[in-house]
Amino acid sequence: MLKILILNILLAFHPIHVTLTSIDQSRGNDTLKVFFRMYYDDFLRDYRLFKQESGFKETTNSEEIPDQMLNEYFDDRVRIYINKKILTSKLISVSNDGYEICLSLIYKSNKDPGKLKIRNSVLIKIYSDQENMIYLNINNYQDAVKLTPKSNVETRNLR
Repeated sequence: MLKILILNILLAFHPIHVTLTSIDQSRGNDTLKVFFRMYYDDFLRDYRLFKQESGFKETTNSEEIPDQMLNEYFDDRVRIYINKKILTSKLISVSNDGYEICLSLIYKSNKDPGKLKIRNSVLIKIYSDQENMIYLNINNYQDAVKLTPKSNVETRNLR
């Protein structure tokens, strides 16, 4: 029992700074499906930084932040390029349990993308140990990418 208590105290002093993003596209389809997950308290910190609003009211419900603002935040923090063309997201759904926030988005792409470039700058101005994990499954190309404050852009040939 004491070991569990000590472990919980140690974890409280060393939080994990990570986001998860998956990017999926089926062969012959021209739409990228993106799923994004992060801790809600970290999202609020990064969102405040994004908007620079002094009167931002911290909430426990993402529905109080309009979808358009969530879309603008995500497009600013996560940039996806296919064949050197930047794509724009469309927010499909948001879920928030007060602990994690999850976004589902789609991007109109290309049926046969050749090159993917992704930049993820979520939380990199806040945490020096931030890790943004990205899982790719595009036209049977599968890979995992870890982006950090020192290296937040990655390019992959998809063919």
